[in-house]
Amino acid sequence: MNRCVLRAWSLLAVLLLPSLAQASQWTVQVEQTTGLPTITHGGGPAMISQFDFWAEDWRWTGFYSAFKVEGPWRYSLLGKNKDLDFDLKADIGKADEQTLSWVFDLDAHSRRSGVKGGGLRFQFDPALVAGDMGEPQLLPGNRGWAWGNASRRIEMRFEPALAKFYVEPGSARELRGFFYDNPIVPGRQQIKTTLTISGDIALAPTPTERFGLNDPATWPDDQLDWRTSPVDLAFLNADEKPAGKRGFVKAVGERLQFADGTPVRFWGTNISAYALFKSPDEAIKEQARRLSALGFNLVRLHHHDSPWVSPNIFGDITRLQDTQQIDAESQRKIDLWIKSLKDEGIYVWLDLHVQRPLTGADNIDDFNELAKGERAIDLKGYAYVNTSIQQAMKRFAEQYLTHVNRYTGLAYKDDPAVAAILLTNENDVTQHYGNALLKDKGVPAHSKRYMEKAEAFAKAHDLPADLTWRAWEHGPSKLFLNDLEHNFDLDLIQALRELGVKVPIATTSTWGGNGLSALPALTTGDVIDAHAYGGTGQLERNPLTSDGMLNWLAAAQVVGLPMTVTEWNAEPFPTPDRHSLPLYVAATAGHQGWAAIMQYAYSQQAFSGWSTADNWHAYNDPAMLATLPAAALLYRRADVREASTRYVFAPSAKTLFERAITPANSVLLRTAMTQGRLQIAMPQTPELAWLKPSQIAGDAKVLTDPDQSLLPADAVEATSDTGELRRNWQQGLYTIDTPLTQAATGWLGGRTVDLAAIRVQATTPYASVVVQSLDGKPLGQARRLLISLGTRAVPKADDKIPFNVEPFTGTLRIQAPQGLKLTSRNAAGQPRELAARYSDGHYLIQFDPQMMANWLSLQ
Repeated sequence: MNRCVLRAWSLLAVLLLPSLAQASQWTVQVEQTTGLPTITHGGGPAMISQFDFWAEDWRWTGFYSAFKVEGPWRYSLLGKNKDLDFDLKADIGKADEQTLSWVFDLDAHSRRSGVKGGGLRFQFDPALVAGDMGEPQLLPGNRGWAWGNASRRIEMRFEPALAKFYVEPGSARELRGFFYDNPIVPGRQQIKTTLTISGDIALAPTPTERFGLNDPATWPDDQLDWRTSPVDLAFLNADEKPAGKRGFVKAVGERLQFADGTPVRFWGTNISAYALFKSPDEAIKEQARRLSALGFNLVRLHHHDSPWVSPNIFGDITRLQDTQQIDAESQRKIDLWIKSLKDEGIYVWLDLHVQRPLTGADNIDDFNELAKGERAIDLKGYAYVNTSIQQAMKRFAEQYLTHVNRYTGLAYKDDPAVAAILLTNENDVTQHYGNALLKDKGVPAHSKRYMEKAEAFAKAHDLPADLTWRAWEHGPSKLFLNDLEHNFDLDLIQALRELGVKVPIATTSTWGGNGLSALPALTTGDVIDAHAYGGTGQLERNPLTSDGMLNWLAAAQVVGLPMTVTEWNAEPFPTPDRHSLPLYVAATAGHQGWAAIMQYAYSQQAFSGWSTADNWHAYNDPAMLATLPAAALLYRRADVREASTRYVFAPSAKTLFERAITPANSVLLRTAMTQGRLQIAMPQTPELAWLKPSQIAGDAKVLTDPDQSLLPADAVEATSDTGELRRNWQQGLYTIDTPLTQAATGWLGGRTVDLAAIRVQATTPYASVVVQSLDGKPLGQARRLLISLGTRAVPKADDKIPFNVEPFTGTLRIQAPQGLKLTSRNAAGQPRELAARYSDGHYLIQFDPQMMANWLSLQ
């Protein structure tokens, strides 16, 4: 497609954005990783589809594909399956306003016998299947499926008929259609597929089309120097140098504070894996200074023990015999990170276990049944019933925390710059790893221990023994699993306290779809920790129908305990709207009163001069860094006021443990946080004597029905009870309007957004614009201002850097005193003055492609 046509389409996309965003709450689009259809409802997935192929005995085989947007409503897909020896290509497009079409060409190169074959899998939202949409129905003769009701219907038809089409046994919400059955015969075949819609459902373009079909190669390179910071917010840490000067961090009610009584909010990130152990010493000091300038005051040291990292805390993983000794040089690197961060006023969060690989020489009981012939095992799940694993974890904790840092002269446990400790990362039995201990998992000694504990718990509390062990079900099993997890956590916490650990301890995190029934065990710790990852379109998630990343975090806030977030991010990389997330996270965290927020991750790769682009390397990503400093400033300075209304969901024990309640199926959890502060209360539970019933504040609005909505059924936006935060999911627009920070992010193209002291008029389809006071005076009076601009950033081929960055285009009007100069800095840090016209008490800044910058200063 020529450049003129591309520019015309980009302009058309901007003009169409309001109508696209305001289209039906039901949409169908082609998903950009698979090339297959996705149905969304209120911005969330109603049906997802994927390719699945299997060899013998249902052994999964890899199908690798490449999707490409050829032009408006025209796509192509190339795929290959080496195990089954076939290629696939597809031409995809819109036939009319109600029809998408696929032409699949398959070419099998050799005969494959004894295989299962495969093709497509379709998974439907269970809540919609249980509602008025009903169950999807198979079309006769293996020709596809239909789903819907009188007001909307979707039909996907295949011609000729597929080898087979069926409902997955035991799951009415999952269908499978096979291109190939057994055997696979050499030769070519073509399958034409149409998806038709009717009623209140619309076809939607791909994200690439919505964001604009401009060629990123025409955009300028980013202006980042990964050794220096594009902004300087180090003044936020000036009074905290060295970190720890105010004494140890402690949890006091729902807050964190220092020993001297000073309250603290932590805005943090993660340093992980190779960044910990392979960064040169000078680079560690350099990055500590840069982290401070970017506004961080907390860094979590993560993946220190993972087997894919070499060296890790145990040294060269290829020579690893056991994990009973810490490698001296690896420990020195951790020492230097702690010292360097401490000098810059940055605190450290330590994990005790992430992915430690236990070996046969680690003296683990029944090691062989877990290893199944492998050299090492992952302890997750098994640690809860294997005393020898628990002892190994305690020994490591003692070595790690009593080690005296050669640069500070303090043991980690005695250093007040260490803010908190996590016992074990993403390792719960309440949902994820309880099933690993069941009888059918081939670990008989561990299953025996598990069953003995389950039977004892059932007998002690007069529960049905045949239900108490069933880890995959809600009911008595959730009581037992919480008790099992609590006892493990309590034992390890007591060991740490006996060592002299003084700071708050988190047990593990709520993550990966955990429901509210996973929260009770987490209250064993001093804080509740949460993880969440979101995809494209978080601002467009309708809380009446669909969950978003922030809903999962908000649903982890338990009455009476501080809430921390050790991991948040967007995936898959590079999501085009990822620059929105820091603002959305920070403003929500401020409104909700969360205690600590950590982005994942600043880097997993060493700071050694060679780098690539990746989801886990924010340090060189101009999209994330565009707004991370602005988010740090507004959160740490408390620019967003905390909610004045407290909504407390207070389920009974029966509701909490017998019903799966998550943000995915609870409209209450999704809608309450859009207005006030959402908290979860723990109920009186006779079977769990250790679980403290929550003391609910007298002014709280207590809610007991997870299906109750706090928004009108026809709502298209929500405003926080403080009036400072507004999200219009129909428009995909989020605004922050406070005295010191004003921001607009989302589908800004073609709109005028007016806030108290700024006006944004963008032609870039999707962008973030933030204006902040740096001198503490309200916008309109401030004489030092930071302007942050976020747009798409795309790495070069093979994830090479520098990124290509989409220039922000449009105008920005800022109310401010006369006499200020607008400047930006290049990658070398050299300032350049830019044009800004002053009239009627406002600066008018015109942005064009030649003025590309993510950060500007007006002062």
